Amino acid sequence: MVIVVGSVLAFMASGLSEKISENERFEKQKNILYAMGVNENTPDSGVNFVPTNVVEETFTQEIKKQYVWVNGEIQEDNQAFLIDVKEQLAASKQGGEARLPIFVGEKDGEEIYVLPMYGKGLWDAIWGFMSVDKNMVVQGVYFDHRGETAGLGANIKLRFFMDDFTGESLMEGQSYSGIEVSKTNNDPLNNDKEDNEVDAIAGATITGNGVSAMIKETLKAYRPYLETIRTN
Repeated sequence: MVIVVGSVLAFMASGLSEKISENERFEKQKNILYAMGVNENTPDSGVNFVPTNVVEETFTQEIKKQYVWVNGEIQEDNQAFLIDVKEQLAASKQGGEARLPIFVGEKDGEEIYVLPMYGKGLWDAIWGFMSVDKNMVVQGVYFDHRGETAGLGANIKLRFFMDDFTGESLMEGQSYSGIEVSKTNNDPLNNDKEDNEVDAIAGATITGNGVSAMIKETLKAYRPYLETIRTN
């Protein structure tokens, strides 16, 4: 019986592996597009991604170039979105060779650059994508998590939180300061786009700190590349 059940499970896993890979590919493409502002949101809606049945076509249309930044050089790679970002950012942090993916799209006729992120929340991993223009102003973000608390840290993937990042600068003068998720921001409407801060989520301090740290680590890893495109 054990042999029979094992054989059936192995067959099912083999048969589903291609579908699972396809779904993972579509999910990454949706998330990258969302961070660019390519989605089906309406003013009063929640998070609405590009539909699965058109995501691959939309991704090809919206993402003009895919690159990897490695050893101080930019290399074109049309499969860059499949790179394991956790592994590459870890290598970069340890001073090893890293292949860091970069996605280039357009918004209002200007190039925007989408960077993947990976970090640690309260209970487990958090990750996402952030798009910036050549002035290092955020054009959009997407965050996700593996095990943050429902109604608290898990809210990093809701619009009310993610939308606050749009328009914030990653720069403070000539320094890459990132964006702080702050309990003392006192700017609930997020009108101040020059403070490098967004309001924290009540009851989710550690997750918010994880988002702040994730953005800073991303900037640290990508700074050599960003210096080649930054205009201000």
